[in-house]
Amino acid sequence: MAHEVKDRIKLKEINCHKELTLAVIGGKWKLIILWHLGLEGVKRFGELDKLIPHITQKMLTNQLRELEEDQLVQRVVYPEVPPRVEYSLTPYGESLMPILNLMYDWGKNYGEQVVWKDEPAASLIK
Repeated sequence: MAHEVKDRIKLKEINCHKELTLAVIGGKWKLIILWHLGLEGVKRFGELDKLIPHITQKMLTNQLRELEEDQLVQRVVYPEVPPRVEYSLTPYGESLMPILNLMYDWGKNYGEQVVWKDEPAASLIK
């Protein structure tokens, strides 16, 4: 979570629970990271990097750190040479999966009914 949001929480300036939720999971990449970890289970950094082709390594690192700090993602470092690091969802992260599934379904329906309504079915995102 961004530092300015943390400051607003400390000052009790968050307007509602929905705003807090969006502060924790908002942004371009967090939901995608959570989605992959929720559907596919434990992943290493390189695997996540390949699954999300347009994210930079710096952004992936930052987003994983924030998700870990917010207790949605667990990071486990194995004492090996070279070190192996794995990421997985915590119970809080897992509790978001029904919401992410609903968001996926909504986006699919919206895309088919509104965005790509007049497009041939073969050209739709799968």
